[in-house]
Amino acid sequence: MAAPLRIRQVTLRPLDIPMRLRFEHAAAARSAADPLIVEIQAAAPYAQLAGFGETLVRVYVTGETIGSALDDIRSVFLPRLLEFRPTSFPEALEFIESLPFEHSGRVINGARAAVELALLDLAGQAFRRRAVDAAGWLGLPGFGSPGSLGTARYSGIVVGRSATKLRWMLRLQRWAGLRDFKIKVAVDGWEEQLGRAHHELRRGLEKGRLTLRADANSGWDAAAVRLALPVLEAHGVCALEQPLPDAQDDFLPLLAAETRMDLIADESLLTMSDLRRLIEGGGTRVMNIRIAKNGGLLPSLQLAAATLAAGLDVQLGCLVGETSILTAAGAAFVEACPKVRFLEGAFGRILLRDDVIRRPLTFSIGGQLRSAPAGFGLGLSVEAAALDRLAADRPVNLPL
Repeated sequence: MAAPLRIRQVTLRPLDIPMRLRFEHAAAARSAADPLIVEIQAAAPYAQLAGFGETLVRVYVTGETIGSALDDIRSVFLPRLLEFRPTSFPEALEFIESLPFEHSGRVINGARAAVELALLDLAGQAFRRRAVDAAGWLGLPGFGSPGSLGTARYSGIVVGRSATKLRWMLRLQRWAGLRDFKIKVAVDGWEEQLGRAHHELRRGLEKGRLTLRADANSGWDAAAVRLALPVLEAHGVCALEQPLPDAQDDFLPLLAAETRMDLIADESLLTMSDLRRLIEGGGTRVMNIRIAKNGGLLPSLQLAAATLAAGLDVQLGCLVGETSILTAAGAAFVEACPKVRFLEGAFGRILLRDDVIRRPLTFSIGGQLRSAPAGFGLGLSVEAAALDRLAADRPVNLPL
């Protein structure tokens, strides 16, 4: 039997990474990424190992902030980590699955995701297993390698304040072979941006070689979205993400009956109970699963399995500014999930001016991941120097 894997120290690292482009949508605007990295260092005899996890938290998504996530990791998760002493990968997964999603009536999915991924990375290294192997332990029908690796393609983004910049950004992405695109709506000037995007993509949209979907980030009410529907449809939009606040999910079946676009749930989908509610309520065709939003890789795979079992489609989304740690977790998701309709992320240094590994994970020509991590755990080698130079604040060291 292998020696128990115990934890020596947890280090919390808020980062500040400049982005090459400014992003704006109905809920926020940002020109820098603010990931929170969790490093979990093992005790002897595994003292040379460290696992890394990442999250990005958004008040308008889970209600969390960087401050609340730091507090929850200290007060909620750290005491539990004292009990972490698996002697096998399945034992580690059993512990990981037991981590909480709520505390004092609050959702803590973002904090949970970072801790989960760090534990998964550490246990994978210690017991020589890959993150994708967790799908087999979960016992999800049809899930497991190679999943959607041969079919899923990363999406492009419609961005650029001027017509010239938007045109060239789209052309660069088209030259890279991207065929699915996403535009933010429910913000000032969205109709003009949509018109520019449609003009640039029109031929491919009409021939079915390209797709364009829109994301309102809960920015409309029922009256506004009804006014927007004909505009979106006239410009070739095939799917509309989170058109309404989650409090108005009951309106989705009526909305779906008024449009030929598929509706995508995002901010409305945090937990398995949310998924069941959305499935029972009807109207939603696509579920947007995001690893940081939904609490980690394991719950994300479980949500995907339940979505596909209901005959609905899966989108693996991302939060703007993810480093290669979350990209690697996303790659494990894609390798495990048998069907992914839309896929986001993996922009690496195309978007970020720096990353936490020497060679960031990015998509290649055609929108496929340049190379899926093959090492144990998440398969990455995180650079200490990168963590230091990207630090937004001093690291928080928490010995166990």
